[in-house]
Amino acid sequence: MQIAIVGLAGSGKTTVFNTLTRGHAETGGFGALTLNVGVVKVPDERLDRLAAIFRPRKVVQADVTYVDLPAPPTSSDGRIGTEELPAEHLARLRDSDALLHVVRAFESATVPHPDGSVDPVRDLERLDLEFMLADIAMVDRRLDRLGSSGRHGTPAEREANEREEIVLRSLKTVLDAGRPIRDAGLDDEATKAIRGFRFLTQKPVLVLLNIGERDIAAAPVLVAKVAAAYGHKHAIVEALSAQIEMELGELEPDEAAVFMAELGIAESGLGRVIGLSYRLLGLISFLTAGPDEVRAWPITDGSSAVDAAAAIHTDLAKGFIRAETVAYEDLLSLGSMAEARRAGRLRSEGRTYRVRDGDVVEILFSR
Repeated sequence: MQIAIVGLAGSGKTTVFNTLTRGHAETGGFGALTLNVGVVKVPDERLDRLAAIFRPRKVVQADVTYVDLPAPPTSSDGRIGTEELPAEHLARLRDSDALLHVVRAFESATVPHPDGSVDPVRDLERLDLEFMLADIAMVDRRLDRLGSSGRHGTPAEREANEREEIVLRSLKTVLDAGRPIRDAGLDDEATKAIRGFRFLTQKPVLVLLNIGERDIAAAPVLVAKVAAAYGHKHAIVEALSAQIEMELGELEPDEAAVFMAELGIAESGLGRVIGLSYRLLGLISFLTAGPDEVRAWPITDGSSAVDAAAAIHTDLAKGFIRAETVAYEDLLSLGSMAEARRAGRLRSEGRTYRVRDGDVVEILFSR
């Protein structure tokens, strides 16, 4: 899973990146063309508890890759700002599974807002507009090509081109109305038709309001206000004080706990943002456990037992026989797989079984 961190200059997105990755990327560049990449281990206390039972050689957490990207130049005179980003940066942006859009919501006399005032809704819409313009340009180019060459080819190719054109024209209507592709309500067939375009406004987005220390108590009110003004599908709005969270990450756990209590922060920003990232992408984690390894595997909610097998290794999916499954809570209370089997809590499930979050799974397969 890869999430692109985006935001206008001065939003604090690199500070958010440092918060998540416990990194030390340079901040304050105001749009410098530096690309930062970090892999974050997903906190999951279930792994620690299973490790106490199985005493494995290693424990492997799920991970998320965060990519901190520079803000695109503002589009003007037929020039699309995002397309002026370096090729590697634009590819990273398009290849990401979701966007983490950092929006400035803090006041600072030492770091004034480039536009002279702090307005989260304005800034949020401004970057959204850049992404919409990029998608409109891509749709227009493809429609032009379909108009000139899409009528050629085999009957099957012409039929596919016609279906694609219908979908693209519907998306252009949505984009021209100032709405992201996320709002279009595409069905599976339409989604498949445009899969290769990697549209920016099709990606789910976590809007992260970067607030100051004095605004922590009032954060829920601000979140509700911005969420009501934004109102797009497949989007979550949350608030975080990136500077405070980065400072917390530099403290010892006991000191951090005291500091969090003083500020009224109940949960670390790292855990909250990763949890929201999972929710945004519709992900769950199933677990595997044994003497060699205890591990969390992220999969899409609704995935089958065969999908889970493929997440571990394609050979397990090809030779799938059955999945032996026990709920994490049952395994924890019973203390071992053997006791779970004796208690009738260890189940044998077939290919179509829908894996649940926290299922502890062993795949049986033919070699």
